[in-house]
Amino acid sequence: MTTKEKIRAIAACKGIRPVAQLTAYDYPTTRLLDETGAVDMLLVGDSLGMMVLGYPDTTSVTLQHMLHHTEAVARAHPQALLVADMPLHTYDTPQQAVRNAEALISVGAEAVKLEGGSAVQEQLRAIISAGIPVQGHIGLLPQHIKEDGGYRMRGKTDEEAETLLCDLRAVEAAGVFSVVIECTRAEVAARLTASSSIITIGIGSGHGTCDGEVQVFHDLVGGFPWFVPRFAAQHAHISQDIKAAAQTWAKGLILPPPPSNNDLH
Repeated sequence: MTTKEKIRAIAACKGIRPVAQLTAYDYPTTRLLDETGAVDMLLVGDSLGMMVLGYPDTTSVTLQHMLHHTEAVARAHPQALLVADMPLHTYDTPQQAVRNAEALISVGAEAVKLEGGSAVQEQLRAIISAGIPVQGHIGLLPQHIKEDGGYRMRGKTDEEAETLLCDLRAVEAAGVFSVVIECTRAEVAARLTASSSIITIGIGSGHGTCDGEVQVFHDLVGGFPWFVPRFAAQHAHISQDIKAAAQTWAKGLILPPPPSNNDLH
């Protein structure tokens, strides 16, 4: 399918079935996830900062990091829609946003995602006017945790809920095809979804409150045991299998036979 056909198919899911989105950062993982036929969207998330690069958060991720990993994922030619995150300070102005979104598209992304609601409406409009599909992102904004008070639930007060509604209306008006709602109180996420004309994708916002969910691949399969978000649903424990495989292999190594006297001459 073309990108437009994929986006139309995703939009048609609203009220019919949940939309599934998972992160992918490399070629083999992308192939494995896409071959399931169960994933609608694959996100090259800036969460690769923690999951792959060892940073404490997403704020150190650069455009070059995202280009490198997006290109690797794109080589798998997934049937799922391939979305790439725009990292912090790559969309400070509309002109910069378009330039960097085009760079991500040039290496294989089919759409981009950027954080923010009303504050980035002009950037969203500019990218979409350039012919690039955009997924929005409201609620908790990981790129802004240092100024926004850290990782805390959003929508806990009437004022915060109203701000989130304004952000949703802003990204809708800009023309995004879907919006991630992160770490938002379940009741608020459900109200946002009910009032939204576009697909909402929840993460840490309650199960069944949005039109779909996105999850970090490593959280899903237990590939990052050092920190697991409370809301993450683990369905495998590959970290244990990896350790066991390495231990079994190392224990099975055999020393070569000692050299004979003839080998010394």
